[in-house]
Amino acid sequence: SSGINAEWPLRPGENQILVRDSKGINEEQVKEMKSAFDHFDKNDDGRLDHFEFRACLVSLGYNVDTEEHLVNHNADNDRHSDFERVLQMVDPDMTGQVTFNAFMDFMTQEASDMDTAEQIIASFRVLAGDKRYITPEEIRRELPAHQAEYCIARMSPYEGHDAVPGSLDYMSFATALYGQSDL
Repeated sequence: SSGINAEWPLRPGENQILVRDSKGINEEQVKEMKSAFDHFDKNDDGRLDHFEFRACLVSLGYNVDTEEHLVNHNADNDRHSDFERVLQMVDPDMTGQVTFNAFMDFMTQEASDMDTAEQIIASFRVLAGDKRYITPEEIRRELPAHQAEYCIARMSPYEGHDAVPGSLDYMSFATALYGQSDL
């Protein structure tokens, strides 16, 4: 990860500046994240326990699964809950604590995933001639065959009022591909 080595506490504003400069996120985003983190850091030690971290994510609009400790059995392999996977990212040593820097690393990764989804949507919008849907023919005309078939197979039918037969929903495809604010 591209974490910052400086640990909390620094002089007010210093950490936010370091984080913002290293991650390419704007000052308003850093302030919102810092404010949420501080609100849930009840003992002011610059760390959140896992319960506080989960509450912080929920306050920022994330849909965090409520049964963190259940293991979902999947046909491919056994998987931990989404929240447990996030905890492995922000607290890899499982100390029970999430530092502000680990929190910011996670949040900026989430923000960059959203940027990526928005870029993919913008690209499909161009291919679709500014329509809210795309047809399999348009995809096949613009993308290499294997990429086109991959996209077509995974896109849901577009169900807007302006839909044409066979139209596909590239927006939900892009957000599902790159994740959204649901853990």
